[in-house]
Amino acid sequence: MTPEDLRRFQVHQSKAGTQPPTINSSVAALRFFFRVTLGRPDMCRHLTIVRQPQKLPTVLTKEEVRRLIEAAPGIKYKAALGVAYGAGLRVSEVANLKVSDIDSKRMLIRVEQGKGKKDRYAMLSPRLLAVLRDYWSVVRPKVWLFPGRDPVMPITTRQLYRVVRDTAEAIEIKKRVSPHVLRHSFATHLLEHGTDIRVIQVLLGHSKLETAAIYTTVATKVLREVTSPLDLLTPPDREPPK
Repeated sequence: MTPEDLRRFQVHQSKAGTQPPTINSSVAALRFFFRVTLGRPDMCRHLTIVRQPQKLPTVLTKEEVRRLIEAAPGIKYKAALGVAYGAGLRVSEVANLKVSDIDSKRMLIRVEQGKGKKDRYAMLSPRLLAVLRDYWSVVRPKVWLFPGRDPVMPITTRQLYRVVRDTAEAIEIKKRVSPHVLRHSFATHLLEHGTDIRVIQVLLGHSKLETAAIYTTVATKVLREVTSPLDLLTPPDREPPK
């Protein structure tokens, strides 16, 4: 394979409509192949990573979040959606919570092996704790906080996605809603409430501040409260009326 072959390969992918994540996965695999397997690191410079378009996350209003949680089918899903929004957890983190992960004394939720195989703590608000206690008193889960159809296994992320999607459609929320939208809404509403972006970064479990900073672009209340430099200009003295 020559450098020209690599160029043609990437051009072919682009013309075929291959999406950037797939192209970049191919580039990573080929770079490993040339650098490690063949010992030809010089070939790697002929492979180009494609920049992925950055899209703003979908965010629900507080009223939409309230309606979505209230309309969830049953106390288990109300509690699960409450955790996704109230603690800002990823859908996989919600699904894999255990009863023992709820620390009511320290008001924390232990998240085991989240993204990047890292353990962390998430916030447990008094209202969320009350919701979880009401749920526990009815369902009495033993190991998994949200057991699946087979109680030995946790609920699947597919189940949570389906419930959120169907519930949003039923109450006529026009936005494209998924469990991750509740996480986006958690971060955005905290920012609008005045929470420091670095605190939000920790709560979300992001290793880089830039990842959490995306929410500054959708926090409309924050944007509205910023004073434009145009408004800070000293107006010119008006001429006295003749």
